[in-house]
Parts: sequence; C-alpha cells; structure tokens
Amino acid sequence: MLEINDLVKTYPDGQQALRGCSLTVPAAEVVAIIGPSGAGKSTFIRCINRLVTPTGGSIRLDGEELTTHRERRLRETRRQIGMIFQEFNLIERLTVMENVLAGRLGSVGFLQAFLRRFPAQDVERAFELLERVGLGGYENSRADALSGGQRQRVGIARALMQEPRLLLVDEPTSSLDPKVARSIMALICELAGERRIPALINIHDVGLALGFAQRVVGLNAGSVVFDGPPSAVDEAVLTRIYGADDWRDAFRQEGEEDRHLGSREAVS
Repeated sequence: MLEINDLVKTYPDGQQALRGCSLTVPAAEVVAIIGPSGAGKSTFIRCINRLVTPTGGSIRLDGEELTTHRERRLRETRRQIGMIFQEFNLIERLTVMENVLAGRLGSVGFLQAFLRRFPAQDVERAFELLERVGLGGYENSRADALSGGQRQRVGIARALMQEPRLLLVDEPTSSLDPKVARSIMALICELAGERRIPALINIHDVGLALGFAQRVVGLNAGSVVFDGPPSAVDEAVLTRIYGADDWRDAFRQEGEEDRHLGSREAVS
C-alpha cells in the first residue's frame, strides 16, 4: 500500500508545485493522475521515488517512510519502485534483452553488471517478460530499430524486471498513435493487476484515464481537486480540473486523431 500525506514541494524560486497532496493507494489499484500542464503531475510522481525531493509531507510504501531515506537506503528503495518513462529511457545501441536486463542492475554485483553476466534465472525471467509484453523474438533487436510502441513495451518489461512493489508511470502514451496508446495503457493495467502492484499513471489523455484506470485523481495548481472512480467524472469535475474550455479541447483533439488514423499504419 502507498500512503501519501500532505505532500508539499516548493522550489528555491518560490514556485509551489505541490500544496499538501494526500492519497492512499491499495495493492493492485491503478490510479490515473490527470490535470492541465503545470498542475504538478510529474512532480507528484517523481517525489515518490525521490527523483524530486519533497519539501514536506509523508510518503509511506507498505508502512516504510520514504522521505527520510539517506543515499544508500534510497538506492535500495528505488530498486523496488518500477518507473516507466515518457521517452522510454532505453540505451539505443543495446539490444532489447540488454535493456530489459538493465532492470536488474541494482540487484547484481558490479562486475556482473559491467560484464553483462546476469544469473540464468534473470535471463529466463527476461524472456518470459518479453513474451508477456508482446515482444517474443525481439530479444536480439537493437532498441533504436524499434517503433515507439515497441520501445515502450521494452520499458515496461525493464520496470517489471525489478520485481517492484510499486509502479510509477509518467506520460506513457504521449508520443504514440491512439490505437497503440490504448494497447499500452491496457497492458500496464493488466500487468499491475496480475502482479497486484499499485500503479500511479500520470497521463494527459483524459479518455484513456477514464477508459482504463480504476480511479482518477485530478490535480490543479498543485492541489488534489478530485479523487474518485471514472464513473464520477462528469463535466463539472472536468471543469474543476481543467477549466471550462481546456477539457473540451482535449477530447476534441483526441477524436480528430482517431479519425485521421485511417490510412496510417499503426505502430505497435
């Protein structure tokens, strides 16, 4: 279980990115975090694994306080938090298998990691994960030869190689075609459920959030302004999160993308 209480982030220039955000996420629940640009969505996600250091508040994972960890303990905790990035964060010149096995770098010795000599059970697990994310047979392909959707699937497999207690996902579909974006969102939600891992997904696409997440959290100006099931998200809620016009524009743009997908080959 993830428990966040009164999370605050104020930058040195005085900008207050988060203003006392609180959230509890039980095991296996998928939570979509939505809101306009600058609402604090990415800061919220990155405070949890301390890529950004919070100014105040509490973050507990299975009862363990994360905000007070020093460098060594923080590294150990990060091994247990899988992160899926918007820009994939793959090493382009390495193979798919090498990128997936990078998820075990924090759990093997330095020499093993340097020589890329991973235990047989890690290699076997990597093959299993590649099959599960739809990339069976791609293990020897270079990352830079893959499509955007395939790269994101490698990133998902790499995160799961850590055997995480929590998944943090930062804009996983923003650079993908609508059809591929839906398949990636579905995959993340399925995997979180199968492994009973809580997942927080920062996502700009309201339609995907409502269609796949079990719960939606809306941020505006660094504050939680909505927290509830997708079925409770109506025009009034979207207006509270985005403003009167912004959410309508977002849905209109999504519809236009779907209509124009037509003759384009969807990249998977």
